[in-house]
Amino acid sequence: MATFNFDLVSPEKLAFSGEVDQVDVPGVEGDFGVLAGHAPVVAAVRPGILTITTGSEHQKVIVLGGLAEMSDNGLTVLADVATSIADVDRAQFAETIAEMEAKLAEKEGTELDHAIERLDHFKSIQHELNATAMH
Repeated sequence: MATFNFDLVSPEKLAFSGEVDQVDVPGVEGDFGVLAGHAPVVAAVRPGILTITTGSEHQKVIVLGGLAEMSDNGLTVLADVATSIADVDRAQFAETIAEMEAKLAEKEGTELDHAIERLDHFKSIQHELNATAMH
């Protein structure tokens, strides 16, 4: 399988850089997979789990928004936050979700809609974390 260069960058660090077989990105308009030779694209990234595939190894990284760009140079994801699933404090993540739920009552209209959508993304990540913990 052909490989391509992938860089995952967050404000804190270069979270990943190297040759990969595939990257599955949680996009705002739907999740999408990138393989070598993918057409150039720029897409918004939603909170979710990004999966990096190299050979038979799958590395999962939580991203909390950002931008993905596929070009002739490869794929670059500029993530607002990028944390390996192995490094996530599950209790802290659950606490963040509880705080988000408590603040819903303070919002209305489109602000409420956006808060519910973000909360749904975080709950989806939490579900994946809990499923991963069981394996």
